[in-house]
Amino acid sequence: MLSPTGRGTAVGGAVLTAAGYALGYPEAAALGVACLLAVASAVVWTLPRPELAAERRITPRKVGRGEPADGIVTLTNTGSRTRRGLRATDVCGDRPLGIDIPVLRPGEVHEARYALPTARRGVIPVGPLRLLRIDPLGLARRARDYGSSDTLVVRPRVRLLPVLPSGKAHHIEGPASDTADDGSLTFHALREYVLGDDLRRVHWRSTARTGTLMVRQMVDVSLPHTTVVLDTRAGAYPSEDDFELAVDSTASIVHAAACSHFPVHLVGDTGPLLLTDGSGDDAESLLDLLALVGRSDRRSIAAAFDDLEHHRGGGSLVVVTGTGDDDGLTAISRVRRRFDRMTVLRVGGTPPAPPPPGGPGPDVPQLHIASLDALSAGWRGEAVR
Repeated sequence: MLSPTGRGTAVGGAVLTAAGYALGYPEAAALGVACLLAVASAVVWTLPRPELAAERRITPRKVGRGEPADGIVTLTNTGSRTRRGLRATDVCGDRPLGIDIPVLRPGEVHEARYALPTARRGVIPVGPLRLLRIDPLGLARRARDYGSSDTLVVRPRVRLLPVLPSGKAHHIEGPASDTADDGSLTFHALREYVLGDDLRRVHWRSTARTGTLMVRQMVDVSLPHTTVVLDTRAGAYPSEDDFELAVDSTASIVHAAACSHFPVHLVGDTGPLLLTDGSGDDAESLLDLLALVGRSDRRSIAAAFDDLEHHRGGGSLVVVTGTGDDDGLTAISRVRRRFDRMTVLRVGGTPPAPPPPGGPGPDVPQLHIASLDALSAGWRGEAVR
């Protein structure tokens, strides 16, 4: 592909050559031919495909918003000729990142490190690496892709917070026979049997129906249960930064509970997003999910509380919303008695409007959070309330 300079040189050379021959000016014709030969030489220079091997690493692959992440590209000249005039561009999302490449002799290896943008949450594609070969005069260039694409996961920022105590133990199922589980364990879900499971928990009816050995998964309902409702409505947040702060606040709350191996129930505008039982890598799963959460165009948050009307009871309910539109917050009154405690987090740089009639009462604390620092201070006070 000719550069703008190359196209101008080609057109000028053609005009000079034609005019020189037509009008009898050999000097102009010779200059025109020289221009055309220079363009042809540039095309020939960039035509061969460089014999290179490219390998990219992203470290770390998962970061919090605003935290540093690097791309590391290793280029190896696998050919028998020295490579000059190479430029490289890697792409992170829709942002091109220039990489300087020195002269590469046969067998030589060059490693380039560059910072990746992490200001926005999401699963961001990185690559493929594009090598641009340019002739010494800058008349022609040829771009080729090397290596494969990779992925950078930018998750919400997290602050270390205490877990809200939720002070009651609820055993709503109750033992049904002398083989029932003791203590505060209750049925949570069915899953496939794995080696080491207690055979007393085999659910024979589901096993017969599916042909796969199924067992009952139990959870300890005496553990502090944290239910978080995240309002993702665009109208609830005056700015994009306010919404990002709301996601960061939600991530900090659920991350604290999950790291303590306590159950977490994350709910969005339309209903449940993720339910964890306090085992495994629940904290990682929650952060990965919140990396993908975006603003919605729903007008009311009321639907988020529909499923909570059937909540088993107990635990803490935290509602994270903005300081803008509060349509649907009155639905909190439908579920407030099903939880031991409730907190409303109003996130944003502007003061929130007064609570709507029928919404959270004076016994439900409302914390106005304008930054993660304010969240840390306000949440620690809430934890000891």
